[in-house]
Amino acid sequence: MKKIYLDNNATTSVRAEVLETMLPFFSSEFGNPSSLHWAGRAVSSHIEKARQQVAGLINCSPAEIVFTSCGSEGNNFAIKGTVEALKEKGNHIITTAVEHPAVLTTCRALEKQGVQVTYLAVDEDGLLDLEELEQAITERTILIAVMWGNNETGVLFPIEEIGRIARRHKVRFLSDAVQAVGKVPVDVQQAGVDLLTISGHKIEAPKGVGALYVRKGNPLTPLIHGGHQERNRRGGTHNVPGIVGLGRACELAGGELDDFQKRVAVLRDRLQQGLMAAVPDVKLNGHPQYRLPGTLNISFAYIEGEGLLLHLDMQGIAASSGSACTSGSFGMSHVLEAMGVDPMLGQSSVRFSLGRDTSEADIDYVLQVLPPIVQKLRDMSPFYQNTSGAAL
Repeated sequence: MKKIYLDNNATTSVRAEVLETMLPFFSSEFGNPSSLHWAGRAVSSHIEKARQQVAGLINCSPAEIVFTSCGSEGNNFAIKGTVEALKEKGNHIITTAVEHPAVLTTCRALEKQGVQVTYLAVDEDGLLDLEELEQAITERTILIAVMWGNNETGVLFPIEEIGRIARRHKVRFLSDAVQAVGKVPVDVQQAGVDLLTISGHKIEAPKGVGALYVRKGNPLTPLIHGGHQERNRRGGTHNVPGIVGLGRACELAGGELDDFQKRVAVLRDRLQQGLMAAVPDVKLNGHPQYRLPGTLNISFAYIEGEGLLLHLDMQGIAASSGSACTSGSFGMSHVLEAMGVDPMLGQSSVRFSLGRDTSEADIDYVLQVLPPIVQKLRDMSPFYQNTSGAAL
């Protein structure tokens, strides 16, 4: 049976070059980087090299990079650390209704502690109203948190415009760029963000490592207390193999970014156009233009997305119904709900997320296998009527 992996927004495989870079730090290069002797110093230099590699991908100073365990930790650190550091200035956060759970659940937890949060709506394409954002800013606003690219629909937000609004009102700006870094150009200077999160396993580095960009001059109260690691910003022994792997992955991603964007976008469009030509009553979720190059979220009317995913899995095709972090929950995706997608269509959605290893043959196989599965499931559905467009 073929194995086609189209769930790269959930995680990616560790790239061979990344793994090769990591291997010595499981054996010969075993020192604790906080140690002052030769074994520690040798490892410490590699951490600083990785810091330079990560900084190079997003155009910042290496000193502005803090290594974390994942994107969720980075978002928690950025939000909670800002709330604590700026509590004398205000207690109001502005975010969106379509953020990753790492941002939304953090904000909801802070609401229980008296923090005020504004959740901005999106339109049917998943886009923000920037006038609404600016009007939401008050004298007590300390943070705007808007993701760079949505993990479910791939919708890209106008980060530079939001950055200008934040600077104009002297409000700190966080962007969860976990899905964007390594897939589209991310320049923190040009964008005007003050905080930005990265996760290694989304860009062919290992799980369990990430990074948080903290613009110089922005105080941030530590989330994890302990030793003096990361310039007193995050205590705990460094995950040396993971950090080295993240650095190498960032270096590789930066060198291949233009080719990745063009090639993967062509494959995504091939998949989208092929499905829409072969299967009636389908709906694209998200903006057709402003989106990540490898993300396609599409609804198949009259069937359940979970059923379709199970049948695809039996044919060796791995896809998903949305965020891997919410795969154990039931009901419609909060992202599609915020976009006003009809609940019947919302529960029939499937997300295909392509990666560096995705090939034309992979796409052709999906286009061969998927249409008959949809028809089979529709024939079993009491909601199905063979009249094109009835549910859309």
